[in-house]
Formats: sequence, structure tokens, C-alpha cells
Amino acid sequence: MIDAVPAKATRNVIFLVLVASLGYFVDIYDLVIFSIVRVKSLHDIGVSDADMRLTGVHVINMQMWGLLLGGILWGIIGDKLGRIKVLFGSILLYSLGNFANGMVHDVTWYSIIRFIAGIGLAGELGAGITLVSETLSKEKRGYGTMLVAVIGLLGAVAAAIVGKYDWRTAYYVGGGLGIILLLLRMGTFESGMYKSVAETNVSKGNIFMLFTDRKRFLKYLYCILIGAPLWYVVGILVTQSPELGKALGAKEPLSAGTGILYTYVGISIGGIFAAILAQITKSRKTTMFIYLVLSLISVVAYLSAKGITNHQFVWLCFFMGFAVGYWATFVTIAAEQFGTNIRSTVTTTVPNFVRGSLIPINAVFNLFVMRYGMINSGYIMMFILTAIALFSLSQLKESFHKELDYVEVS
Repeated sequence: MIDAVPAKATRNVIFLVLVASLGYFVDIYDLVIFSIVRVKSLHDIGVSDADMRLTGVHVINMQMWGLLLGGILWGIIGDKLGRIKVLFGSILLYSLGNFANGMVHDVTWYSIIRFIAGIGLAGELGAGITLVSETLSKEKRGYGTMLVAVIGLLGAVAAAIVGKYDWRTAYYVGGGLGIILLLLRMGTFESGMYKSVAETNVSKGNIFMLFTDRKRFLKYLYCILIGAPLWYVVGILVTQSPELGKALGAKEPLSAGTGILYTYVGISIGGIFAAILAQITKSRKTTMFIYLVLSLISVVAYLSAKGITNHQFVWLCFFMGFAVGYWATFVTIAAEQFGTNIRSTVTTTVPNFVRGSLIPINAVFNLFVMRYGMINSGYIMMFILTAIALFSLSQLKESFHKELDYVEVS
């Protein structure tokens, strides 16, 4: 554990956490860049204003399908071949995807490349959180995963700033950052827990183990469902803020790029407070409960802001971001629920299935919009998702003090 190791080893651990954090920084940059440059980039390749929202939904859904597929692939690779290989492979794939996205001239190729980039994006967070969770002591792993998430989420801030300029350049910047990160990764090391398991005959990366045992499957499903409200806030309420602004009678157009910038600032600050709250209460479940309720309150405030101004929008996005700042806590809970031989599979697939849940959430939201309008649909979806998340949270065991050096048996 970090308290009992020599100074050199401690420096290595700090370097590992830092590199995992920077990896997630680039990951988030690429994950949200389309939401930021959606209107500008689609306009430039010939999409009309009338088709803007649904075309944007199509492109981001393609990215989410990539995340779903990549989550499974990278998770299994992480358990079978090691966490480090995932960190290298994923960053290379989505860096190349970024460069390619800067060269597109039609919606078809835009969508295909976002799908490929989505596959790459799927591996970064899960492998990083798994590696950090298995390397730090149980007393410190909450701080380590918090640092990964907080630094990583600032990637959205960088994307919002760069995205204000030329959208093609924004994609090239993301690709360049990824290549630089690859060089930094040369000094990272594999998890000791994983190396111990790798030398045994225990089944590793067997995703079917999550479905063959009812208790294990339900635990896995609950880990996914507790995070769904977060991605609904980012993927719909903020990404579609230009359209929601019109429905609210905004005095001037709302900018999704600005919304994402301040939402992710809020998420980063909220993540710090969530980690501290978990350390004080010694409970990740209590922290999640408080944040889920707070996120519901923040969304109600946003959707109630008739005649919203840009100034109000900025503060409401920050509030919503802070309230859904439980991302690191949520992913840490997933990592702590399962054994070393399938931990990477779980920790990589869970956040990506949450991101991928945007596909059915978008579909249901669109159906509601046709019947109830955007504002009422916004309320309905948030109440449904929060109720499901709270129930799922109640079914999980507290994992704050849990030792992670164990395996799952078939």
C-alpha cells in the first residue's frame, strides 16, 4: 500500500495516478467535442437548421454505439491481457479518430468515424479507475479515483474553449493530445493484484459470469442504473440546450458549448466534494443518495427557468454539473463490487453502458417530446431516471472499507 512502500515506489504510484488522470482528460475532451461543435460542424457539411437536432442525435448515437461495443471489448482485454494494454490501445484508436473527424465532409463519414472513436473512448476510464483502485490502499483509493475524474473532467473545459474556434482544429488538437499522452504512458506499470491473478488458472475477463448468476447480474445492473441521470443531464439537457432554450422562451440563443463548459466545471468541483463527503461519512452510498436528490432539484430549477437568460443558464449548468459530480464515486462503487478477475470488465462496461443508455433515453425522450413538449418531457425523464437510480442504490452493499484482493468464481 502507498503508506508502506519506498519513496521511489510512491513516486511511481503518483505518476500512475497522474497519467491515468491525463488519459481521462483527453478521453473527456474527445467525448464531448461533438456536442460542443455540433451546430457549427453540421452546418459546414451542409445540414439544415430544420434537420440539426435529429442529425445531431444520430451522430451522437453512433458514438454511443461505439462506446457500448468498446466497453465490452476493452473490459475483456483489460482482464485477460492487462490494464496497461487497454490504456495504450484505447488512446491510440480515439486519437486517430480525432484526426479523421477533422477531415470529414458529409454526415455518413462523420457518423462512422464517431463510432470508431467511440470504441476507443470506451477503454480509458475503466482501465484507469481499475488500475488506481487496485494500486492504492482502501483508505486512499477514493482520493485517487477522485483525482482521475476531476482532472479528466477538465478535459471538457478544454474542449469548450478550443471548440469556440475552428471545429476541425478542435478535433486535430484532441488527436495531438492523445499522441503526447502515449509517450507519457511508457513509464506506467501493471497492477500488482492483476499480475497475481494472471499467474493463476482463474477465469479472467469472462463477461458471461455477469449473467450466469442472478445475484451477480442484478448487482451489475444496479451499478449501471445509478449513473443514468448523470448522462441524461449532459447528453440531453445540456447538449440540446439551444432547443430547450427556445421552449423556455430564452431571450437569446443558448450555447451548448458554453453549457458543457460550465457543467463540467461543476462536475469537477462536485466530484471533489463528493470524494470528501465519502471520506467523512465513510459511505459511498450516502454520498450517492445526497447527490442524486440534489441533481433532481437542479434539473427542476433548470426546466422551471422561464425566459432564461445566458447568465442564468451558466449558473444553472454549473449547479446541474455540481449535482451530478458523483461520476468518480459511481465508477469506484462499480470497481469495488466485483473481484479482480472481472473488475476491468465491470469497471469499463458500466460507465460506457451508462453513456450508451443515452440511446434509449434519447428515443424515449423524443417520444415524450412529440406528445408532451420538450419541457414536460424533461421533467418526466428526470423523475423516472432518478427513481430508478435511487432504487438501484438501495440494493447495493456499502463498499467503502472493502478489500479488493479477491476473485469471482463461476
